[in-house]
Amino acid sequence: MLYRLLSTLDAKKSFSRVSAHCDIPCKIYDPSSAQIAVLTMIRMVDLLEEIAAKDTLSANDQAQFSRLVAQKEEHGFKVKEEIRVIWGDYIKQPQLEKFPELHELSHGIMLAASKAKQHIDKAATLDLLTKVNRFAEIFWATKGVETFTATCPYPPEQSVVYPKLN
Repeated sequence: MLYRLLSTLDAKKSFSRVSAHCDIPCKIYDPSSAQIAVLTMIRMVDLLEEIAAKDTLSANDQAQFSRLVAQKEEHGFKVKEEIRVIWGDYIKQPQLEKFPELHELSHGIMLAASKAKQHIDKAATLDLLTKVNRFAEIFWATKGVETFTATCPYPPEQSVVYPKLN
């Protein structure tokens, strides 16, 4: 009913067309949540490897193992979602001209996140972090924000690209 009413009104007095680069033009994009999700995946792999190193696993160990795998999977999905949104909604022709590697890098992140989800492989999660950090560097450069690299202050204590916010 509302659709018919609006259509009738539009036919009599046309509404102006509007468009936005995403569903809600909030202009809030930040790769830090993808970086934290990768760090979580790395930490889950570390904890999974600790459990796997035990000679025998109790029921609690087995349950913990399952929970850790589930969290690793969930955070792998989050990495993909966060990068996909920035890639799809924020990255436009000016950014692609300045950083032609963006499409390949974004696709590489999707593939690396899938690999990190599929295996308990620290090297795969570290590779994913490298790619997401590069994406963060580029993202902040498109905003005219300098970056620096520092070791995150919590496990897994890996290098992360941060924006210099003075």
